[in-house]
Amino acid sequence: MPQNARDIRRRIKSVRNTAQITKAMEMVAAAKLRRVQEAVQHSKPYLARMQEMLAHIAGSAHWVKHPLLAQRPVRRTGYLVITADRGLAGAYNAQVIRTALQEFRHKDKSTYTIFAAGRRGRDFFQRHGYPLAGEITGLPDSPTYASVRPLAEAIVRGYAEEQFDELYLIYNEFVNAVTQRPVVKKVLPLSDVSGETRSRTQFLFEPDAETVLKSLLPRYAETLVYQAVLDAKASEHGARMTAMGNATDAAEEMIESLTLSLNRARQAAITTQIVEVVSGAEALK
Repeated sequence: MPQNARDIRRRIKSVRNTAQITKAMEMVAAAKLRRVQEAVQHSKPYLARMQEMLAHIAGSAHWVKHPLLAQRPVRRTGYLVITADRGLAGAYNAQVIRTALQEFRHKDKSTYTIFAAGRRGRDFFQRHGYPLAGEITGLPDSPTYASVRPLAEAIVRGYAEEQFDELYLIYNEFVNAVTQRPVVKKVLPLSDVSGETRSRTQFLFEPDAETVLKSLLPRYAETLVYQAVLDAKASEHGARMTAMGNATDAAEEMIESLTLSLNRARQAAITTQIVEVVSGAEALK
């Protein structure tokens, strides 16, 4: 802690500048979070309608076969690990990587492969020699389907070509701005489009149901990946907003403590001056 008033004032100014920066970052993260939440809400009806249509086809045509629906012996597992490109988001990146490492703990590296979305996860896995099959970095703060599609297509193509036999997504699921829950979610093979459908909607397919199914299944799997990226982005913005809010509060507390120290230093200086004046006056008598 600085001992003289000049150093304390300099420290207060520095901390106040930091607080202004963290407050601005908190507000920016809040605005980005609202935009991503809107994108999530807009994509849910599309995903639900597609799932309804696919369930209708799969429920009425048990003979339909597709590689994305095929259950096969698991020789190799694929993982899509979604992290952020930047830090300053509290434990956001650390808890995703920690969850992934728990999944990999008892597995040989030849039995799984990793797709990394986000620079922090990509750099970690590269640095420690984990098997990376694909990556995507520099995603916008409000990801579009087009920005995620190259990686999603590579994942779906890899599964269809039997490069791996199942796919899990590892990311932070958005609960609220304060809480982000790391999850491990199985996506491939697709299991939520099979079975009888209870929908009352009647569909007419051109040219036929099998052709529509083969066209929609890859798009549906890609949309699931996109939905997870959106959810992870919302979690990232929420975590950054919370972290910057905590940093701003800590800076304000530090400013209060430094201001108290400044007042004490000024009081001590005034007391010293009074003592010196009194002492000088006594010496002149």
